[in-house]
Amino acid sequence: MSGHSRWSQIKRKKGKTDVQRGKVFSKILREITVAARGGGGDPKANMRLKAAIESARAANMPADNIKRAIQKGTGELPGEAYEEITYEGFGPGGVALLVRVLTDNRNRTAPEIRHLFERHGGNMGASGSVAWMFERKGVIHVDAERMPEDDVLAVALDAGATDMRRVEKIYEITTAPAEMEAVRGALEARGAPVLEGAVSFVPQSTVRVEGKDAQAVLRLVEALEEQDDVQAVYANYDIPDEVIEAISAA
Repeated sequence: MSGHSRWSQIKRKKGKTDVQRGKVFSKILREITVAARGGGGDPKANMRLKAAIESARAANMPADNIKRAIQKGTGELPGEAYEEITYEGFGPGGVALLVRVLTDNRNRTAPEIRHLFERHGGNMGASGSVAWMFERKGVIHVDAERMPEDDVLAVALDAGATDMRRVEKIYEITTAPAEMEAVRGALEARGAPVLEGAVSFVPQSTVRVEGKDAQAVLRLVEALEEQDDVQAVYANYDIPDEVIEAISAA
């Protein structure tokens, strides 16, 4: 499991305030709208929309909110026109970051992202400066305490997964992007306790960071994730679990 995955899990365990919950809802609704606009309103024929709806349900979002977001995307209701942009940059310790945003005003968003990088000891790079360090993959997390590893591995490989590993209480399964939903569906059909699944950008190699650099990197990632237009942040850091745990407890 990447350090970033580990950090995200720790933050989820700490719970969400009402303000944070509202931000989560806003980001998911924006993703639903853009997915519906690009691929239609039928989740059976639009895998991106299906994944966004599953995220909404996992966050306990009301069904009416999901429906309205889809209708905004298909044009049945008026809605904002969002542009999808990926910003690239470096954090403390030479960590590479990809920041995916959905914005209705790039002239507002770009300076805000640049400011966050600079405020936390990083710098934005040109397009292509770090994207080559990442590979687009499907990533599925399964609860490792509720199903034997051999059973999960057999189902995942038969359905088209490329790799699986266990880290603590989770199986992390990787797939080609186009195979992610098929593998997830096969796992769920066999009763596997799937926690989440999404197409992600996985680093091809990682950068080890500790001490003050580790703290600074995690502060930068968290600040970027909290920015209203940011949908996801991908990073190639490798931070020891005990360091992440200590930072999260501070």
